Amino acid sequence: MDFKSGSANTHNIYTPFVSPRWLPVTPGNFQQSKVGEVLKLYSEPEAKCLDYLMRDPLKPFVPQYHGLVTRGECCYIRLEDLLSGLRRPVIMDCKMGVRTYQEDELVKARSKTTLRSDMYHKMVSVDPSAPSAEEHAQKGVTKCRYLQWKDTTTSTSTLGFRIEGIMDGSVQRDFRKIQTLAQLTEALLYFTRSQLDNLKAYHSRLLALRSALKNSQFFRTHEVIGSSLLFVHDHSKASVWMIDFGKTTPLPDMKELQHTLPWSEGNREDGYLIGLTSLITSLDQAIDVASGQQEDDCGEESSFT
Repeated sequence: MDFKSGSANTHNIYTPFVSPRWLPVTPGNFQQSKVGEVLKLYSEPEAKCLDYLMRDPLKPFVPQYHGLVTRGECCYIRLEDLLSGLRRPVIMDCKMGVRTYQEDELVKARSKTTLRSDMYHKMVSVDPSAPSAEEHAQKGVTKCRYLQWKDTTTSTSTLGFRIEGIMDGSVQRDFRKIQTLAQLTEALLYFTRSQLDNLKAYHSRLLALRSALKNSQFFRTHEVIGSSLLFVHDHSKASVWMIDFGKTTPLPDMKELQHTLPWSEGNREDGYLIGLTSLITSLDQAIDVASGQQEDDCGEESSFT
């Protein structure tokens, strides 16, 4: 599978928990801070989630939250820089869940029949046959239509998550062809360069995360939408972090989610654990492949001794 690359000056596909010295940032959303911290433009839902998470079993899996700070007229969230101390890190952003829009967002979008030409052109650039004949004639689609279409074109709908991008010097973002576990395994091997230590480190981290999620009151009582798992490794260390909670909202009336059920409008299920299971299963497969490659390499070396 071919992965397309883009310039580091293209629109940032990553989140603020990555130091600006490594990644491009959206002007105005992020600010540099003291060593070990980055600043993200204030979002009340995200700040509330991070405050809760600092008192939850998921605390070791999210960037440390250090409160708020004001710069000029803007308020920022102070967060741990997840790349601090790493040399030439390689990064993968995986957006989790079977949908990337909130139910409330869908309801609001459905009530507005405004045609969006920008979203129409985005659809056409991916699949010229996606818009209907009427949409082609109008050269526009509604936001509701676009939101639902976008998730069905990626592994969001088939695997419960999608790779937003990989950065290793250049930004690679064309992962729409990934729809199966076999294709995901190939992408993970590409991302890690089949390095067994990194694959095993990621696998162990995700198993620990799964255990923490089962014990997390936050996770049971929140609809987790648009959140990502950030995979980061360099020559000596690999880890995974939960990031981006701007669309994560508490459930009403003490309701709890399973996070494993298919979504139907009204049940608010997000499918987060469906995506996590896909990643763990594929890492298992990638470890088997990398182990076999290592054994083959050792066999070739011994034949020349």
